[in-house]
Amino acid sequence: MPAFEGLRPIGVTSMNAKATPRISDEAADLLFRKARSFNDYRPEPVGDDVLRALYELMKWGPTTANSQPQRLLFIRSAEAKERLKPALSSANLKKTMGAPVVALLAYDMRFFEHLPRFFPDPRARSWYETTPEAIRTTALRNATLQGAYLIIAARALGLDCGPMSGFNNDKVDAEFFPDGRFKSNFLCCLGYGDPKSLDPRYERFAFDEVCKIL
Repeated sequence: MPAFEGLRPIGVTSMNAKATPRISDEAADLLFRKARSFNDYRPEPVGDDVLRALYELMKWGPTTANSQPQRLLFIRSAEAKERLKPALSSANLKKTMGAPVVALLAYDMRFFEHLPRFFPDPRARSWYETTPEAIRTTALRNATLQGAYLIIAARALGLDCGPMSGFNNDKVDAEFFPDGRFKSNFLCCLGYGDPKSLDPRYERFAFDEVCKIL
């Protein structure tokens, strides 16, 4: 029997049947279809309890060998934002300084040291403790996945997001991670967005433009 014969996606009774969503349309809208990236936020604070709930939800997303290389700084105080300010591009300065919280998403270049705790195969550390470039590739790929989980989890908790890469990574790393172990990936503003600031929604590719079924 071919390896995939008899397998069906969850909620599908045949390969030609329509997939049955396991969440409501309202939830899918909240997470994807109607979710937006915000530049301006209402002045409502984001408390410690919300940030902890955000992590407790996002941490369950999968990573290679359960490696979990992402490291997070939640930049909320005026003093911490001033430390971040010199690294920001002019285009991102206003929205970053005005957001209630800015998540600084980084990755751990020695993530493999934790594998004996989080992954049952004793060989796992040797798989990834190789060249600096291979370590960086694995760490960056999986931390970026975790960054996507953060955005989805934030939306699920009622927060709005503004992910961005318009900053100087070297300046950020020198300021916040001077020992070189952690490397900055991207920033994500968190708060309660002001819908008045939104532009019309931009178009996305259609399925047939970017996807193939082989």
